[in-house]
Amino acid sequence: MWFEEELKLSKAQIPTAVCLSTVGNDNHPNARFVSYKEIIEDSFIITGPLNSRKGTEIEHNNKVALTFWWTETERQVRIQGVATKLSEERADKYFNERDRDSQAVSSVCEQGKEVDNLEQLQKKVLEKASDEIKISRPANWGGFSIKPIRMEFMEFKQSRFHHRKLYEIEKDVWNLKQIQP
Repeated sequence: MWFEEELKLSKAQIPTAVCLSTVGNDNHPNARFVSYKEIIEDSFIITGPLNSRKGTEIEHNNKVALTFWWTETERQVRIQGVATKLSEERADKYFNERDRDSQAVSSVCEQGKEVDNLEQLQKKVLEKASDEIKISRPANWGGFSIKPIRMEFMEFKQSRFHHRKLYEIEKDVWNLKQIQP
């Protein structure tokens, strides 16, 4: 409900952005914004390259966090959960929903890798995008389903007496705790 309210009011170019935090392979936290897709089977869906830093970090430690910040409604949702790789069929579905330019970038680029010649890489992407051939999902592109174990909902108040509710799952039952601002 909060997400839908924010979408109606949002002026953001990418209103579906969510901060994904992982534990780095060097044990340092890493955070970046990714595109939230939807909730399926009580799990949050995100997509991207599986061989990127986020993909390899999730493969190493699948405990992750998502943080939504909604400017217009001044609300935040923090989620901690366990990530599992999407099925090939579901990954195909999300890849096919992407616009052609995004598909071309994903099929040519290796996200996060060093590049010697950016112009040459961009030329390859433009060639791929302008080609008439269907762009197939690369084997290294997929996504993750994040099953929450803890969710905190916070409404910011001008008085700084923010309203915070924490839901935690224990023995397959969600428990609600009102927590202090």
